[in-house]
Amino acid sequence: MAVGTSGGDAVVPLVPGRLAAHATCLLQKLGQVVFRLMEAELAGLGLRVRHYSVLGVLLDRGRMSQQDIGTYLRIDAATMVATIDDLEKRSLVRRNRREDDRRSYVVTVTPDGEKVIAQIEEVMDRLDAELLPDVTPAQQRQLHHLLAKLSGGPTLTRAYDGVRGSSVQ
Repeated sequence: MAVGTSGGDAVVPLVPGRLAAHATCLLQKLGQVVFRLMEAELAGLGLRVRHYSVLGVLLDRGRMSQQDIGTYLRIDAATMVATIDDLEKRSLVRRNRREDDRRSYVVTVTPDGEKVIAQIEEVMDRLDAELLPDVTPAQQRQLHHLLAKLSGGPTLTRAYDGVRGSSVQ
């Protein structure tokens, strides 16, 4: 059986056989696939998903310390520093020493960062439209609702933070 779609060939599911019987296996593989597709699209802007995450949280929550961003997004310190460095080099964020603690930095989005986030969100909207037509618009809304519920619920959060050995305050 051919993989993918070429002509009349059947499509082999991304998660075949008994693995597809488990929602966790489906989430894991589909998450990998979507992540890779998002990375490929954002590469056209010279960005990665982690850059979008940081810019997004700063726009949602306002200025934050570099450490707080990492904790909130569950990004390790080394990756957080590299991500902020990337964004700062592109003038998408500004990093300043905290006045009350000179050992840490406060990060804010610049006007250029606000423009880029708008471009990123256009890419994300396009990806939603391109990648989800196998389900109806009502199913897309339901999927989004269920994923948001899992993301915001205590079960996965506690399990993940337990494995990582940290928690968000």
